[in-house]
Amino acid sequence: MAVQGALARRIRLLLADVDGTLLTPDKVLTARARQAVARWQAAGLAFAITSGRPPRGMRSVAEPLAVTTPMAGFNGGVIVAPDQSVMAARYLAAAMVEVTLRTLRDHGLDVWVYAGDDWHVGRADAPHVAREAATVGFDPIVDDGATAARPRVVKLVGVSDDAARMAAAEAAMQATLGDGATVVRSQPHYLDITHKDANKGGVVQFLARHYGLDREEIATIGDQANDIAMFRASGLGIAMGNADDRVRDAAHMVTEGNTEDGFAAAVETVLRARE
Repeated sequence: MAVQGALARRIRLLLADVDGTLLTPDKVLTARARQAVARWQAAGLAFAITSGRPPRGMRSVAEPLAVTTPMAGFNGGVIVAPDQSVMAARYLAAAMVEVTLRTLRDHGLDVWVYAGDDWHVGRADAPHVAREAATVGFDPIVDDGATAARPRVVKLVGVSDDAARMAAAEAAMQATLGDGATVVRSQPHYLDITHKDANKGGVVQFLARHYGLDREEIATIGDQANDIAMFRASGLGIAMGNADDRVRDAAHMVTEGNTEDGFAAAVETVLRARE
């Protein structure tokens, strides 16, 4: 992994994905990662985070890292200030919610619905619900699954460990919604559907406007397909070593995996190049 000094010296802000990037597979924020962010901030550089998580599920990461920048949850569907006040939000239209619910269920996927500050699931014992609750720090509302009438739906997630079902559902959602929504995997078992402008590339654009930066002054780092949009929108896209080939090919450089402190290694590399 290497980065040119001239490129590194242009960077003014680093936008990082959370799960699979900042955190280990066991959802641990390592001491080396904390130290790397502290060094980055001490150099006068801005540090921001984005995730498929709801904003309140990002606080457990933002607080120990002393994040003072806007945070983008739901892949950019809602952007909040450090005090959790909403700065921007993009909700799905009721008709799109209805067709998405029907398509995901027709393909045999469990469906999670994020509306406002709430997370709705059909069954508390469904796959990945308990782990997700532990990750984000709050429990879902168990009901009949959301209806199209529920207001402020910002993200729907199709959940399955069946790779064939996930692939078929992803293709069906992309064919059905086309450019009308963002359809992308945030994890191999999570298919996220958000507003067409709610993606991590849009987060880069928001931060660029907010801080008066050019795209070349922003670096991004991530590990999943939903991170490709922010690689393309930024001046330096860094893929984690645990990313698949499609994600790695979309990045400008590749660091080590998240079991090897790859996030910290990338930050340290950029800081050394700046010197």
